[in-house]
Amino acid sequence: MSKTGYIKRHRLRILLSLLIVLPFLMNAIGVFELRVVQGLENDAYDLRLRRTMPNTPEKSIVIVDIDERSLREQGHWPWSRNKLARMVDLLFDRYKIDTLGFDMVFPERDDSSGLKGLEALARGELRSDAGFNAALGKLRPELNYDQLFADSLKNRHVALGYYFNHHEKQGGAAGALPPPALARGTFDPKAVGARVAVGFAANLPELQSSGVSAGYFSFSPLEDSDGVLRRVPLMQAYQGDLYEALGLAVARLALREPKVELGYVEKVESESSLEYLRLGSASIPVDIDMAALIPYRGMEKSFPYVSASDVLQGTASVKDLQGAIVLVGTTAPGLQDLRTAPVQESFPGVEVHANLIAGILQHNIKMRPDWTYVFEFILLFVVGVLLALALPALRPLWAVVLSVAATGSVLVFNLILWKENLVVPLASSLVLIGLLFIFNTLYGFVVEDRGKRQLSGLFGQYVPPELVEEMAEDPGAFSLAGESREMTVLFSDVRGFTTISEGLDPTQLTALMNEFLTPMTHVIHHHRGTIDKYMGDAIMAFWGAPLHDEQHARHALLAAMEMISTLEGLQDHFKAKGWPPIKVGVGLSTGEMTVGNMGSEFRLAYTVMGDSVNLGSRLESLTKEYGVAIMVSEYTRAAVPDFVFRELDRVRVKGKDKPVAIFQPICQQGQEDPAFMAELALYEAALGAYRAQNWPSAEEQFAQLRSAHPDCRLYELYAQRITYLRHEPPGADWDGSFTFTTK
Repeated sequence: MSKTGYIKRHRLRILLSLLIVLPFLMNAIGVFELRVVQGLENDAYDLRLRRTMPNTPEKSIVIVDIDERSLREQGHWPWSRNKLARMVDLLFDRYKIDTLGFDMVFPERDDSSGLKGLEALARGELRSDAGFNAALGKLRPELNYDQLFADSLKNRHVALGYYFNHHEKQGGAAGALPPPALARGTFDPKAVGARVAVGFAANLPELQSSGVSAGYFSFSPLEDSDGVLRRVPLMQAYQGDLYEALGLAVARLALREPKVELGYVEKVESESSLEYLRLGSASIPVDIDMAALIPYRGMEKSFPYVSASDVLQGTASVKDLQGAIVLVGTTAPGLQDLRTAPVQESFPGVEVHANLIAGILQHNIKMRPDWTYVFEFILLFVVGVLLALALPALRPLWAVVLSVAATGSVLVFNLILWKENLVVPLASSLVLIGLLFIFNTLYGFVVEDRGKRQLSGLFGQYVPPELVEEMAEDPGAFSLAGESREMTVLFSDVRGFTTISEGLDPTQLTALMNEFLTPMTHVIHHHRGTIDKYMGDAIMAFWGAPLHDEQHARHALLAAMEMISTLEGLQDHFKAKGWPPIKVGVGLSTGEMTVGNMGSEFRLAYTVMGDSVNLGSRLESLTKEYGVAIMVSEYTRAAVPDFVFRELDRVRVKGKDKPVAIFQPICQQGQEDPAFMAELALYEAALGAYRAQNWPSAEEQFAQLRSAHPDCRLYELYAQRITYLRHEPPGADWDGSFTFTTK
């Protein structure tokens, strides 16, 4: 079928398939959002992450955990700032850590030392007590826990934590913000999509001024719609300045404070879009929200945990902490910051920072740039159009193969990009492939299979199943309406059937006919023939309808010759069952015929009519007159020029005035038997003498042929005719034909 014919044949199915593709394309370019697909995309991201994460501990980052044991041994939270100062001193002086980050904020003053009460006494009742005031002056530095903590932070690689608020009701400011990572005027605000905060809660001014750095630990508002934390905003805006996240601040300290630089990619009309942050030689890919995908290493405790109590008691392993980046956080019940992560439903927030820091330092944060929507659009378009055009042409098994191949190709290509730290959409393509496969399968079953079942009901008894399949693929190639076309018809009949039937009881006769007609039908179907009808022991079949067949004459002739050879192979089987041998005569006629559904309002039959059909029936009857198994008309012979034929006669059959040459097919050219070809040459010479009315020569040559082949009915027939025509000359205008007056 041509491409145009194919598209026309399946245009509705292709159109509906493309309509399925359309919303996926619109979702890719942001015209609207397919929320189900987005949810599946999140699931696909999580699955890829879980299957490819290293699941190995990262020992360069250690979490000092204010755990339940620490609270039991060191007292309830919050701890006094002098205890925190001692922990900082121990971490840097005893354990020789490299960098320290606090996943917590210190916005309020620590009055647990009693200094505030003593100073109130010094201003009141004991104002004139010189001894008291002198003692207080000596004790004040030791009792000012906030200052002690601030002093412990000085000149060390420490990052404090704080958080931003994003809702108007949560506005306000508490504590002191660190200097911004990027001040207004140092970046293009149009190219930066940072989330804007309306308030904050930060550390005491003296703490912040003592600390080298600080970063916010608030992840909101970037949790996805399903509540899963997959990315962290590395920078947020407040009053026009950009501030960095805690993970970024700690990573900068570990890299010895390189300046944050913004990396842009040029877009159309000289616009630019932020694509990455640069810390020295390290590039951190970010999205439009200045957020980075969190490179989770594994489940909870992918990093070493050390109890804060062990640090304070000096019993922690120096080897585990030396040179490490340390994050101070808590897993104690009631204090623990838990998040829903792709790798675990309840995941410690402090480990989110640890994973981000590890990703920044090891350069393995995956990127999901803005242009991935273009990639997704192209992929969806290519896959969608390919399947929309290809699936209608495929049988179910091959449709499965193509769909699986498309799915596998998308998966492999996506995973290759994933290994290169590039995240491109996956679920939309897989869902589209699945929907197109399901739609085409259901359409084929409900619509086209219904048509095939209807065709099978109409033609299943007449044509082979593979022709029914072809008809279903191209209904326009056939019609039930009457039409005239060149075709070939076959008639076969059992010789002496009356005698055979008289020698068998009804049960045996039925079994015999079934075992005779079944293989004959298989042969006809094998050669693409259509069974017209069974007439007792006779078969009528034709070629060239309902489907057009340019080789109808060849297929009919091959079927006729195979019917004879098949029947010869059945003789031993019939003999074993006590049945008489069967011989058939087959007549073939090629020419214009009328074909279609014909009959009455009570019963219709798909059949053929016309002079060429009648000629085929007459030729089958004449096979016994000439002693041959197969007889074809001159028109059939002309349609199969690469076969060897023996001309039998020129005859006028009943109902026709014009003589027709009739032939016996011998074999395909190249398969000739030399002995028979010599016989054929002598026969053709004898036939020439016969038609020239050279009776003595014809009689002598046919006598020679009869002597060599006494069982050949054809030579006997011509000998009888010569004897007759010697006494009844046909006249000078004789055309060499013989007229039959019976059917």
